[in-house]
Amino acid sequence: MNSTRRLLLLSASLFVLTAASVGQQNDALLKDSGWSYHFQFTGIIQGHPSFKSPYSGQNSLQSISERAYSVTSTFYLGRKLWQGAAIYFNPEMTGGKGMSSTVGIAGFPNGETFRIGDPQPTVYTGRIFLRQHIFLDKEHYEEISEDQNQVKERVSTTRITLTIGKFSLGDFFDKNNVSHDPRSDFMNWALMNNGAYDYAANTRGYTCGFAAEYVRPGWTFRVATALEPKNSNGPDLDWHYSKTNSENLELERRYSLHGHKGAVRLLSFYNINKAPNYNDVVAAKLNGTDTSMDVIYGEKYGSKKIGFGLNADQELSKTVNAFFRAGWNDGKTAIWAFAEIDNTVSGGLRIFGQRWKRSADNIGIALLSNGISSGHRNFLANGGYGFMIGDGRLPHYGRENIAELFYELKLTNMVWGTLDYQFVDNPAYNRDRGPVHVFSARVHVEL
Repeated sequence: MNSTRRLLLLSASLFVLTAASVGQQNDALLKDSGWSYHFQFTGIIQGHPSFKSPYSGQNSLQSISERAYSVTSTFYLGRKLWQGAAIYFNPEMTGGKGMSSTVGIAGFPNGETFRIGDPQPTVYTGRIFLRQHIFLDKEHYEEISEDQNQVKERVSTTRITLTIGKFSLGDFFDKNNVSHDPRSDFMNWALMNNGAYDYAANTRGYTCGFAAEYVRPGWTFRVATALEPKNSNGPDLDWHYSKTNSENLELERRYSLHGHKGAVRLLSFYNINKAPNYNDVVAAKLNGTDTSMDVIYGEKYGSKKIGFGLNADQELSKTVNAFFRAGWNDGKTAIWAFAEIDNTVSGGLRIFGQRWKRSADNIGIALLSNGISSGHRNFLANGGYGFMIGDGRLPHYGRENIAELFYELKLTNMVWGTLDYQFVDNPAYNRDRGPVHVFSARVHVEL
């Protein structure tokens, strides 16, 4: 039995066992018990036909036809501790891989594959964190419904929320009500988050840190400090906090426009780590002092990266929601965690199916354009490789432009199926290769 079949069998078995357990216990467990108990399963199969490729390198998307399968499953466990406090724990299982082992496209078509460090099914701790609300308004309260990583609780409408532990910075920053989760939204890596937001994370997308949010009716101000990985997209976090860390800040404004909800978020981040400078690496190669062009395993602390982002979502009608993102980082040093993108702009629509009497179904349409800095281009043109892209040369640079279209169908109360198509022009910023047509199918289960 090959690894794909083993993965499919394990995934199906886990889903059946969990569904039976949760179906029998969920109502009794959650009803005013102080517990939160959820499960998700997502399987994605993707493939592309052959495409034009006069040359390729070690990080190129394969030009021959290929397909790949990925799976993630997560338990979301939460428990109230005392007033305003709860603890959360997320064991997770992943397996499979992305097309071409998840290289060759900066805005990779499967956002779930960034959680997969090993093609073989692997179980690990995704999140474990403590959250504490500090109530600032003793007269006005709101009810927060029980959900994934959220116990049912009554909180002050004006409050400070503190979180410490292991989590994803994407749990707090650059969230979007239309495009944020490749398990149920757009699948593309650079549509689930601002592609230029090099947020601190290990290979699976998690970090350890501290976050604080000041929440008032209509707006939220949040800050966080977190650990960077030891090397570019590496599995281990660097605990030398005084030498390497990530600082994040975001202001979110929520509003209603003619009765339709919307939100705008302004993001900034500042990372200190060991990421080599692209121009320094190229200069070392040209003068013959270091021909390795290594930007994965930096040795010297003190590299800095600054970036900004704009993120908005807007309800246009009862059935149509829109989103927009734009992001930029200085692009001087190597990408250290998220995606090899230095500037990006994206936007799109989600259209729900009330008009064709399928209110839980929806259609997604999005456009995305990614770019890189001049130093990053020069590095790739001289044969450099990052952790995601590199064709061995880059004689003709072009922006990586992507379009994504999907239809998500609600099959049962717990199961959704999705068919997805992505068009990738200039993969890895290379006008000599592509375009690439990516076809996908996804099944997603929530309990």
